Amino acid sequence: VQLQASGGGLVQAGGSLRPSCAVSGSIFTFNIMEWFRQAPGKEREMVAQITNDGKTVYADSAKGRFTISRANAKNTVLLQTNSLRPEDTGVYYCRYLGGGAYWGQGTQVTVSS
Repeated sequence: VQLQASGGGLVQAGGSLRPSCAVSGSIFTFNIMEWFRQAPGKEREMVAQITNDGKTVYADSAKGRFTISRANAKNTVLLQTNSLRPEDTGVYYCRYLGGGAYWGQGTQVTVSS
């Protein structure tokens, strides 16, 4: 299984970005896809999660601002991030759970104040 993340960038506070992560390889029917982020000097934390049948879970910091969804026959996971804050800055990683745990390479999100 390979994951390719993209869609990060530099944005002013209050702006939006939509990172995406494409999964390829031997994909299990029953799987979970997640977005994590790691801020400088901090541990990696889960931001949002979506199951193969569309159930979602969000970190408290993401509720009401971020939306996780699937596209392209469910092999791509999107993270619509709105009302971004400087504390949302970090490297955003996608993870696929299905027959194992697989990480993407990360995409940088920087929010300026």
